[in-house]
Amino acid sequence: MRPGQALMCIICIVVGIHSLVLPTHAQTTQKPILHGRHWMAITGKPLAATAGAAMFHQGGNAVDAACAMLAATCTMWDVLSWGGETQVLLYHPKRQEVIAINALGIAPSGATPAFFKSKGMAYPPEFGPLSAVTPGTPGGLLYMLAEYGTLSLEQVLKPAMQLAEGYPIEAQTANAIERSKARLKEWPYSKAVMLPHLGEEREAPHPGEIFRQPDLLETLRKMVEVERQALRMRKSRKEAIYAAYDRFYKGDIAQEFVRGCQEQGGLITMEDLAKWRVIAEKPVMTTYKGIEVYKLDAWTQGPVMLQCLNMLEHFDLPAMGYNSARYIHTLYQVMNLAFADRDFYYGDPYFPPAEPLKGLLSKAYAKARLQQFNPLKNNPVIAPGDPYPFMGAEPNPYLEWLQNWNAKPDSASTGYLDTPFREAFTAGTTTVLAADKEGWIVSATPSGGWIPAVIAGRTGIGMSQRLQSFVLNPKENPFNVLEPGKRPRVTLTPSLALKDGKPFLAFAVQGGDTQDQNLLQFFLNIVEFGMTVQEACEAPNINSYQMYSSFGKHDARPGALTLSTEIPDWTRRELQQMGYKLDFERRTSGPINAIFFDWKNGAFQGGSSNHGEDYGIGW
Repeated sequence: MRPGQALMCIICIVVGIHSLVLPTHAQTTQKPILHGRHWMAITGKPLAATAGAAMFHQGGNAVDAACAMLAATCTMWDVLSWGGETQVLLYHPKRQEVIAINALGIAPSGATPAFFKSKGMAYPPEFGPLSAVTPGTPGGLLYMLAEYGTLSLEQVLKPAMQLAEGYPIEAQTANAIERSKARLKEWPYSKAVMLPHLGEEREAPHPGEIFRQPDLLETLRKMVEVERQALRMRKSRKEAIYAAYDRFYKGDIAQEFVRGCQEQGGLITMEDLAKWRVIAEKPVMTTYKGIEVYKLDAWTQGPVMLQCLNMLEHFDLPAMGYNSARYIHTLYQVMNLAFADRDFYYGDPYFPPAEPLKGLLSKAYAKARLQQFNPLKNNPVIAPGDPYPFMGAEPNPYLEWLQNWNAKPDSASTGYLDTPFREAFTAGTTTVLAADKEGWIVSATPSGGWIPAVIAGRTGIGMSQRLQSFVLNPKENPFNVLEPGKRPRVTLTPSLALKDGKPFLAFAVQGGDTQDQNLLQFFLNIVEFGMTVQEACEAPNINSYQMYSSFGKHDARPGALTLSTEIPDWTRRELQQMGYKLDFERRTSGPINAIFFDWKNGAFQGGSSNHGEDYGIGW
């Protein structure tokens, strides 16, 4: 070998070694960062993002844009519809505070543990009219628009109404309908809307075909009509929007919804709709290295992420190395400790017993919880802790159940990720994020009424399937036992973070029980590993299945761990030696969407998932 060749070999080797230790944020992303100075609109569908942009072009704020995106995504089906539920964190720039909006439906009259047990069910069903809670999304949208928006309901609903009139359906939604057609045929109103080619080989719409929803269009028209009438009577903008609220929940829309629901075997009554209310409440918060991180209360799984951050403050995560075996193991164990608490202590805070959230979010409790952390191997039987001593409260009333915590060994010991379990565990929804130069920010995770949904009569509205997230046996979770009028503990979990008293991040993700797993890793990617917002959206995450699923049979798979195919062999071997059963996917980040607030340059940076149809527009 000539001297020049030898030198080139040495250079190549040095460059190759250097490339192995480059941080992830030096890599090229599949999508660019979305930049904007005036506003940002990001959601799960390109057409819906366009609806948000249209509101900004009309002079609306981020709340108006979020409402238009929410309406559009509900009209485009696939992962949610108008009969579902909406969860929101909203930043109010004038008050400089984060507001939580609880627009989750309630269990209907007659929905009791005894009712479902009499049908031989261990949980409420996954699909069908008996899986429905009352619609929350319409009320959530109307409340948010009335209280914090600036445009009229007619302006905000116009894009959704145009979509209902007919739009070229995407392949993702069209193919989901085709796969679910056997179940959709069980429900006459769903069959009429979703299967325009009955009797043909393909009965669902073809990708690109104009998909029309005349019943839904009429429902939206009725809401706009009553707003117009109220304005003609010199009612205020807010009063006119609430007139549409009343027509939906107490008027002729409600009557047809209830009739169609009950005709198909559902339990929802007019009284159920009339007594339901949107709740504006305080979010929960913890600090991580001085950053304030906000989530919704324990009627969601959101506090899980805060519990994880409280525990992870005790580790030097950058020193472990991004996605090293030690880092992955630490995340997995910490998440499982927090999720075990979720499985036992989270539920509707407006129904007794009171959730011990003060103790669960205590920094002292987090430190004590880490006593169960095993740095060398996976613990497949992590149980809920006891937060009551950290509240100065009475002793834990459920110690006996904790000491006999049932890990469901019949389903949880295999670690096998069969398709039905995985699909239920990671069931998707969408996200809606918006921000504007005035300081308004919306982070929302709406869901419910996904395909295959039961459409309630001639309303065009697909009913929620969220009742399945309740338990019937109090020993599983005494805080989340089914009861009429109660909200189930959901997986839906938008996020907001403030730094130095100013907005830092708005972020959300779809994916069932994996949501706060992915959001936690996204946040750490930015805060601990210096990634950009788009890099953090695309970076490979891990997913645990050791917690109980919130859907279907509520199963778990201790030790099962999904990794990116990018994870090297030596890391895989280490994790297998720690007791993990590995599974691999090319993309593991979850469809994360986010907005980073670039105060240095006075601009927004948007990140949008690189799989699925997530899309953002900025200006």
